[in-house]
Amino acid sequence: MYPKSFASDNHAGVHPAVLEAMAAANHGDAPAYGDDSWTSAFEEKVKEAFGPDAAGFAVLNGAGANMVGLAPMLGRYSAIICADTAHIATHEAGASERLLGVKLLTVPTEDGKLRPADIKARLGGIGNHHESQPAVVSISQTTELGTCYSPAEIAALAETAHEAGLRLHVDGARLANAAAYLDCDLKAVTTDAGVDVFSFGGTKNGALAAEAVVVLDSSLAHAVPFLRRQSLQLASKMRFISAQLSALLTDDLWRTNAAHANRMAERLADGLTDLPGVSLAYPVQGNAVFATLPTAAIEILQQRYLFHYWDEAAGTVRWMTAFDTTPEHVDDFLDDIRKAATT
Repeated sequence: MYPKSFASDNHAGVHPAVLEAMAAANHGDAPAYGDDSWTSAFEEKVKEAFGPDAAGFAVLNGAGANMVGLAPMLGRYSAIICADTAHIATHEAGASERLLGVKLLTVPTEDGKLRPADIKARLGGIGNHHESQPAVVSISQTTELGTCYSPAEIAALAETAHEAGLRLHVDGARLANAAAYLDCDLKAVTTDAGVDVFSFGGTKNGALAAEAVVVLDSSLAHAVPFLRRQSLQLASKMRFISAQLSALLTDDLWRTNAAHANRMAERLADGLTDLPGVSLAYPVQGNAVFATLPTAAIEILQQRYLFHYWDEAAGTVRWMTAFDTTPEHVDDFLDDIRKAATT
């Protein structure tokens, strides 16, 4: 039996308020495929959070949210500019290439974040009929390295993309953690920053299985219902997904959950500072801690705890915290890290 997992926030359970919202939706019959009052309520909450032109679409999982969100911005010969660590490039089994039929123009980065110069460097083939044509810039917030884009950084990327005739997409699987870290609302890192389409992650933030595609460019929204259906992301009993997302958007539960997870990651990182042979590989700007430590210590810890190698050659691992990680969980883990590192 493992103690608290530090492998992924996907390992956490469901927040009680989310479970209560699902239970409340579990009374009587309701129309299928989103023609229900819970989905209507969720769609209104999206407009409250992101602006009156925002259109929210409930989907089943994060990869599906990316595919549905990217699809309306792409043509048959399009390309997506993204970091080489992006989830769509590394952890979705080639879904973008297979399902969307596009080319990924990946950019190496030191911290997982694209800069305007990275976009400009990939625009040389525009108009050349021998090359795929860049249509979308996709970023992750937070990034796969746990780093965070500020609103100003996103706005600069949006401006660069739009000037070149491209649109900006955000994989927001941990958008809540980023906004909590930045101490801003969700709108500041999406609508106000010039994002065109993004996903809002619920599953990593206390939901059971609930993600949303949010379309801010109103010219794209009409296509999403069809693309969601075609992408096998249209849930028949959508009320249970919508109820979860509404719960997270009610009274900023998303922020409460994300801020707590972030604090636990910071507590974990702070506890590593005096350990010999242990160092942080990247800044802690969300709920991920990337640490480098001796292989022998990693092997000892993995006998008791669930977590993943990030870079086995470098001895870098990834530790994730969640809404239900407690200070006691972190302190117990730190005690074991200390013992393993000094053995």
